[in-house]
Amino acid sequence: MQRYFVPKGMWNEFTIKITGDDVHHMKRVMRFKAGDCIICNHPDGQAAICRITFLDNGVVYADIKEWLKQDAELPVEVAIAQGLPKGDKLDLIFQKGTELGANTFIPFQASRSVVRWDEKKQEKKLNRLVKIIKEASEQSHRNKLPNVQYSKSLKELIDFSDSYDMKLFAYEEEAKTSNYQSFGENLRKLKPRQRILICIGPEGGFSEDETIALKASGFQAVRLGPRILRTETAALYALASISYHFEELRCE
Repeated sequence: MQRYFVPKGMWNEFTIKITGDDVHHMKRVMRFKAGDCIICNHPDGQAAICRITFLDNGVVYADIKEWLKQDAELPVEVAIAQGLPKGDKLDLIFQKGTELGANTFIPFQASRSVVRWDEKKQEKKLNRLVKIIKEASEQSHRNKLPNVQYSKSLKELIDFSDSYDMKLFAYEEEAKTSNYQSFGENLRKLKPRQRILICIGPEGGFSEDETIALKASGFQAVRLGPRILRTETAALYALASISYHFEELRCE
């Protein structure tokens, strides 16, 4: 059943109102008609099966038929801080990261990021990424839409990080040592409902100054397996590992 995220102001006790791009999708892509059922997600994470009662080019109305008890969110709150990569890699990270359960994405301007966002590019890019997140959340039946918060520098990211219970950064030098700190060892210390921030550098990794600043601010350097991963692979490795650890391994 097709799922849509509906803003808070569009809900009342018995009905919902849908406007914007979702109306085009429902009418032109899905070819819905009055009487068809959809799933609508409230911003608080609840979802309901709704039956369409009215549909035209600008608005859709639907009656709430049944509230669902499904919860597809990770047991821990994961934020991915991603140094701006080249090309369309960020699109992939946001799309697949949403499917894998990330709660927050923080693209940031790293010292070795080739890409530079001015204010005009920043707004355009963020709007595109929010759309990618919404579509991926609907496809993967998420309960909530992940947040996006851009940081103009590593310092700004560090200032934002104080509210997290665990702060890690993927560091390729950890994969080259015998006395390394593994990602799995840190996950075993994390408890359900805690918050973890994972910081990943761009293609060139972190500079020496950034590494020093991260460690001084309470970030633990970890390796993500024995191989050196591309920047667009690292976040997905981390999220898949967290999902397995908290959602599959503990169910065995």
